[in-house]
Amino acid sequence: MNKNNYLAALVLAPICFSVSLPAIAQSPSDTDEELVLKVTAPRLVRDLYETPAAVSVINAPDILEGQQRLQLDESLNTVPGLFFQNRYNFAQNLRLSTRGFGARAPFGIRGIRVQVDGIPYTLPDGQSQIDAIDLDSAQRIEVIRGPASVQYGNAAGGVIDISTARGNELPEGGRLRLDGGSDGYRKAAVQGNGVDGDTNGIATLSWLTVDGHREQSEAEKGLFNARIGHDLDPGRRVITTFNVLHNPKSEDPGGLTLAQVEEDPNQATELAKRLDSSQTVNQQTLGVRFEDSAVVPGQLTLDTFYTHRDFAQQLPFPGSSRVAYDRHFYGISSEYQQESTFAGLPLVWVTGLDMHHQSDDRRRYSVSIDGDITGQTQAENQSATNVAVFGQGDLAISDALNLSLGVRFDRLRLAIDDDWLQDGEDDSGSRTFREYSGVAGISYKLAPRHQVYATIGTAFESPTFTEFANPSGGGFNPELEPQQALNRELGMRGMLGRGLSYDMALFSIRVEDEILPFNVGDQTFYENAGETRRNGFELGLAWELSYAWRVTSALTLADYELRDFVDEQGNDASGNDIPGLPEQLWVSELEWRGPAGRFAALEWQYVGEFYAENSNQTLVSDYWLVGLRAGDSFRMADQTLNLYAGLRNLLDQEYFSNVRINANANRPVEERGYFEPGPGRTFYAGLEWVF
Repeated sequence: MNKNNYLAALVLAPICFSVSLPAIAQSPSDTDEELVLKVTAPRLVRDLYETPAAVSVINAPDILEGQQRLQLDESLNTVPGLFFQNRYNFAQNLRLSTRGFGARAPFGIRGIRVQVDGIPYTLPDGQSQIDAIDLDSAQRIEVIRGPASVQYGNAAGGVIDISTARGNELPEGGRLRLDGGSDGYRKAAVQGNGVDGDTNGIATLSWLTVDGHREQSEAEKGLFNARIGHDLDPGRRVITTFNVLHNPKSEDPGGLTLAQVEEDPNQATELAKRLDSSQTVNQQTLGVRFEDSAVVPGQLTLDTFYTHRDFAQQLPFPGSSRVAYDRHFYGISSEYQQESTFAGLPLVWVTGLDMHHQSDDRRRYSVSIDGDITGQTQAENQSATNVAVFGQGDLAISDALNLSLGVRFDRLRLAIDDDWLQDGEDDSGSRTFREYSGVAGISYKLAPRHQVYATIGTAFESPTFTEFANPSGGGFNPELEPQQALNRELGMRGMLGRGLSYDMALFSIRVEDEILPFNVGDQTFYENAGETRRNGFELGLAWELSYAWRVTSALTLADYELRDFVDEQGNDASGNDIPGLPEQLWVSELEWRGPAGRFAALEWQYVGEFYAENSNQTLVSDYWLVGLRAGDSFRMADQTLNLYAGLRNLLDQEYFSNVRINANANRPVEERGYFEPGPGRTFYAGLEWVF
């Protein structure tokens, strides 16, 4: 990418700013009753237009209407700054990055905090598994696009906070959804909810099966999600959440070389088929939330949870490649928010405590090229304990000007107890990190619905257990340290007239000791890569053209650069792009809404080119994707039948839905199995009976 993109953003932002100011001054909304949109993901509950951070909110219609509800990218595509990969490989799961955080993850989500109904799906060591998220139950998603360690500590380079529906938030009754489509896609979901006095409840059960567009890519998954709320007294409530995942099979077709892609993009690797590479998962989560605004002057919230996960996976290569673990993850979080005064000025503040513990009993087995287990190679317990305290406050200097300050202290201990001593080595050990995070922000309301803000803050991200592997053999890598980020952000959001809302952000992030992968033989290890720089511009627009027509658009222009780094081949990579991060992203949607629930939406997405490894030898081409979905509703007395259908990759574009960053980067370029081709044109359709 041309490095002038960031300079273009710097030019564009003031232009947008200057165009906006006259409209703000003339906006009829200034005299209207203020529309208050509260956000809770930053933990200090406040009006969106008083929040000095890049926060986006997505509500139920954009999550559910006409969507397959398979992965988060369907709902979050039009949030600027987010980049998704790997939505079609259920064994590796969705990968997500924002402002460069999460890009190095070989699978799943890394470096971004994910939580559902107050229950963390991010472990103390920084890894996130999102296969148990039930989008059929999702009611609201809040996204913090910048580092948020002050609120959440380790691995909070961004935050995704999902809220599922409560039993009293929907009309009493039930709904049944049935979907089908290309590549053997079938999904069924049933939901029921009701209220009985002070108690309300809702439950959703779904089952998914898909053959996949490639060989060796079948998946089956069942989800159950239930919430029961009970009002103990006025201002006092307890909410119980129960979530179950049953994933008996998710196959992994493996990454292809370019030659294999040209031969047949839908093939799996020979080893993936021979070894039947796949995973099975069973997970149960129980969470209890207690809310009290009656006993104390402010608002007290207590969250406690327990998650058990039983996991087994055969990786798509022989050797020590069969992995299994039994996980126990539990903890408690508390928040207390109150309004008071400081120096005669209004002050809203929150303080809290987080205590989380993760314990994994892990086994690993050696597998022959024919798929036979030839012996055990690992048995150990991996435990991570995080204890943190935090505080944050907003001081109203005037009706328009707010000052925000926050601080957090984390104590994170990672430990391994090696129970496999037959190899003659004891790899037991531990590392303890004590980290402070701070943030300072200022917010100014130009008008009731127009805000400018500036923020500076620090964040940290520790290595995970996987990343701590020692290339010298045994135990923790003593030279690997947490990466440290300094985030600077300037933003503006608002509404022009009655139809156009905008959200702009300029960010500049410096990361020291960036953690990046490198290869020794066929094994991947991790190292601190000196420094990286991330500069960018994000713009989100939503324009209600009329009662029936709406345009939504999200643009990201960025520059992600390695500094002071030697690549896997011993070359000076300073000045190279951080791999896996396109520097241009643009997603737009044109939506039409007709009478009686009819709708149609056309979406187009551009993903810019990026590199597949630190050395920047393999350039992954840019691509366009176009999608279409539509639906209609039929009302029959007190029941409704909704019909919907969609086309993905309408133009049958050839592209890669996932690139395995730095995979086999020590091999010749033509032998690197980076690429997972995306599906061609696909179709899905469904019906929903609401009763």
